[in-house]
Amino acid sequence: MFIDYSRVRVKAGNGGNGCCSFRHEKFVPHGGPDGGNGGKGGDVIAVGDRNINTLLYYRYKKLFKAKNGMHGKGKNLFGRKAEDIIIRLPIGTEIYEINENKKRIRKFTEIVKDKQRIILARGGKGGRGNAQFASSTNQAPRKCEQGKQGEEKYLELVLKLLADVGLVGFPNAGKSTLISAISSAHPKIAEYKFTTLEPVLGVVKLNDFTSFVMADIPGIIENAHIGKGLGLQFLKHIQKAKVLLFLIDITDENPLNKYETLKKELHLYDNKLDQKKFLIGINKADLISKQEYSKRITSLKAIFKNKVNEEPLIISAVTGFNIDKLKDRLYKLLQSSA
Repeated sequence: MFIDYSRVRVKAGNGGNGCCSFRHEKFVPHGGPDGGNGGKGGDVIAVGDRNINTLLYYRYKKLFKAKNGMHGKGKNLFGRKAEDIIIRLPIGTEIYEINENKKRIRKFTEIVKDKQRIILARGGKGGRGNAQFASSTNQAPRKCEQGKQGEEKYLELVLKLLADVGLVGFPNAGKSTLISAISSAHPKIAEYKFTTLEPVLGVVKLNDFTSFVMADIPGIIENAHIGKGLGLQFLKHIQKAKVLLFLIDITDENPLNKYETLKKELHLYDNKLDQKKFLIGINKADLISKQEYSKRITSLKAIFKNKVNEEPLIISAVTGFNIDKLKDRLYKLLQSSA
């Protein structure tokens, strides 16, 4: 199951207390201070893990609490430092600090690479034992410190997929068929709307040494930016894409209107999406008869060129028509946006 959102509480361990102790040995009636320091509390640490692609684990486990440091003891025995707790997160996870009312305070950090380590909550420092306070003027100090409290935070985890190309289109535009045809992904394909219920990542190979990652999200409909359909839930997964591929069904009565609606929804969700380079793909060319094909294609190219100054690429994900050309164009756009 793909889960891209969760809230958790992290609590670092408290530092151990310092010890107030004096030497008690035979023939040493006035032994000096020998109280050891307390150990540091355990940290809560996030680690990026490229083998994880969902926040499912954090839907069920909400509290991550490190152990406290051990207290210091006599004979100058220092308390042991507590072990850290490791939280493994997918690459692309944004972490926000929130208050107890679940309101965001700030963006805390982001997991951007494998094995990246970030301390989410620091363990408390151990208190000093009385041996640390001995001096020439105070040779028998009875002072020792309590361990410091470990940090506690409420956090919001938001996973945004890291893909080079974001594939967007209306339901039944053939997105799942396309990503299945050009990549290693095998999403569910059917004739009814919203077959895709969660984002799909696929690796598109041009040759043995060149590839890029494409993300397919559930179909966008009008007013997706305010939560209609599944749009609001998954639009965030194309925010990090370098290039967008708008996929339009050639059998739609007004393909230009479909494109403009998609563009509008992306802009209303995040106006930075308008700044990304893009390609328009007109899919399902196999559904146009040979008699209509030339006239239909000429008309579509002229309309798009005149209205948005972009010439769409006519493709068929089912037959493979112009698919290699599509991959080449997307790769060139990625190279120019690097």
